[in-house]
Amino acid sequence: MNVPAQSDLRRVIGFWGGTALIIGITIGSGIFRKPTTLAGLVPSPMLILGLWAAFGVISICGALAIAELSSMMPKTGGVYVYLRAAYGDSAAFVYGWVYLLVATPATVGALATFFAELASGVFGIRAGFIPLIAAVTLVALSAANLMGAHYGTWIGNLFTAIKVGALLMLAVVSFFLVDGSFSHLAAPPGARVEWSKLGQAGASVIWAYDGWVAVSMITGEVVAAEKLMKRIIVAGMLTIVGLYLVANVGYFHAMSLEEMAQAKIGVPQTIMGTVMAKGGVLIGACIMCSVFGALNGNVMTKPRVSYAMSRDGLTFGFLGKAHPRWATPFAAILIQAAVAIALVVGLSLANPDKPGDLFDKLTTYFVVVEWFALLFTVGAVVVLRKKQPFAERPFRTPAYPLVPLIFLLGTAAGLGAIVWGEWVAGNRSPVYGLLLSALGFPVYWAWKRLRVK
Repeated sequence: MNVPAQSDLRRVIGFWGGTALIIGITIGSGIFRKPTTLAGLVPSPMLILGLWAAFGVISICGALAIAELSSMMPKTGGVYVYLRAAYGDSAAFVYGWVYLLVATPATVGALATFFAELASGVFGIRAGFIPLIAAVTLVALSAANLMGAHYGTWIGNLFTAIKVGALLMLAVVSFFLVDGSFSHLAAPPGARVEWSKLGQAGASVIWAYDGWVAVSMITGEVVAAEKLMKRIIVAGMLTIVGLYLVANVGYFHAMSLEEMAQAKIGVPQTIMGTVMAKGGVLIGACIMCSVFGALNGNVMTKPRVSYAMSRDGLTFGFLGKAHPRWATPFAAILIQAAVAIALVVGLSLANPDKPGDLFDKLTTYFVVVEWFALLFTVGAVVVLRKKQPFAERPFRTPAYPLVPLIFLLGTAAGLGAIVWGEWVAGNRSPVYGLLLSALGFPVYWAWKRLRVK
């Protein structure tokens, strides 16, 4: 069995590039588009803030566990590499199977479509051109990342700076430039929380936090990864949680819960529109940059899973070839772009009037599948402590085993609430996603037999 050749992909990503990447991948659409959804589902501002804080703590605990694994195994592929070391080829194949089949192209396609919708609103372009804008965006970013990881990180640095600046601008406006009040944090009289809707709200918050683990997939391209990865992951996650909490407190200072639930154009756009005539357009452009940065991060990191799988003999050989000039997994990048474009066009044609509804269902589906995989990934810390007790670990998860246990219990409870809440609401996509994931095991056994023959 082949071990991935680490010399094929160049180590060109430093601390700031990696930190910008984790922030850029994670902060995308969620913090800007989900406040309206949350206000309509949960009639308690403090409970909404509690959800943001709780999943922030859970994410930090997961990040600390991933930091141990990434320092222990600084190889391209991230979660795939950790699952293979802890549970064997079958579990690693299933993870890669989900990424190859639907999850990656659909995530990228959803972000590209949302970016195109924002561009349409900002520049006054007809909605019929949204699929074309999304496709062109995917082609442009795929080409940039095809020519080397340093181009991808340069783009990530730029748009991460814009999105952080947008969140800070929103905070300043929300706290100091509008006639707001902290009394908005009080729950409306007679407010009653519905537990199924609380589960749906959890999906919105997890979607906003989803993506941070993707930075581990480019570990093989980080300079001195065994030292830098832990700093990148921890610094990035602390920054993300802090920005999210400040932004949400600012939202509630500027607007009441009822006003947020009725803000059809979006909470940030409504807030900025109160202080300047083109404020909504300005923040819309910033959100567009935020989504573009998250899209770039996904286009850059996700093909590394297919690359690592191929190098280990678990999928087609051509996916494991690095470009002779640019040293990037070019085949995986091109296939990802092609499938994502096909998905964007297909979904748009299937429901031209409400493409957002389809993508919202898909994002919930991704969240459940990906975070279910993260349960086993963080569990790998425990498994490998027993399987490989003497392996070198430049970084050890602090307060072990409490920190991994907080992530495992918190995530399991959150996912259970999300699946139940979506089921009550009539959305079966999370269950279908888990069934599709399980289907990877018989596919692996069939693949193994074909390899023998």
